[in-house]
Amino acid sequence: MSDKTVKLLSTLKLQPVVPVLIIEDAKTAVPLARALVAGGLKAIEITLRTEAALEAVRLVAQEVEGAVVGAGTILNAAHYAAAVDAGSQFIVSPGTTQELLDVARQSDIPLLPGAATASEVMALREEGYKVLKFFPAEQAGGAAYLKALSSPLAGTLFCPTGGISLKNAMDYLSLPNVVCVGGSWVAPKELVSAGDWAGITKLASEASALKG
Repeated sequence: MSDKTVKLLSTLKLQPVVPVLIIEDAKTAVPLARALVAGGLKAIEITLRTEAALEAVRLVAQEVEGAVVGAGTILNAAHYAAAVDAGSQFIVSPGTTQELLDVARQSDIPLLPGAATASEVMALREEGYKVLKFFPAEQAGGAAYLKALSSPLAGTLFCPTGGISLKNAMDYLSLPNVVCVGGSWVAPKELVSAGDWAGITKLASEASALKG
């Protein structure tokens, strides 16, 4: 197992749920991340879906003790470089391209590449990847589909993301090939907008206890 795989696994194993965040205002990033860390969710994915995302990554990396911040929705080499420059400690992509594989090979920061089919998983295994993002999880077949991959593609671990909530998270976490899940439910937009950090810490605590 490569050093980067070990590094990525150590991050993903910090907790059963990795918060997947869309941050509209960078000013909310630090209190939001602190609320999540206080609830036991240290690894945090900030998606590059807004103009505030890179600044949010930078602020969390610099100011939130205990947080392991990563960047998601990385689509190309430029995204990858910018996210690493901002302080990302891991990179997440919804799918995989040769461009992403090439830049990841040259970087010390590990990539969690997205895959949704057996063929995509096999192609990434050939590239040396043992830990993948299964996306979009519910829409691609859900826990039953991922369970079906566990035997023929043994040795591959997944972080399913997409359509996962408190209600169905354990369907995935109970599978032998799932290391954690990604979810946005721990930081709902209405609580972030209201600055209800205590409410978010409570949701994070519930999520961090899921695989206890």
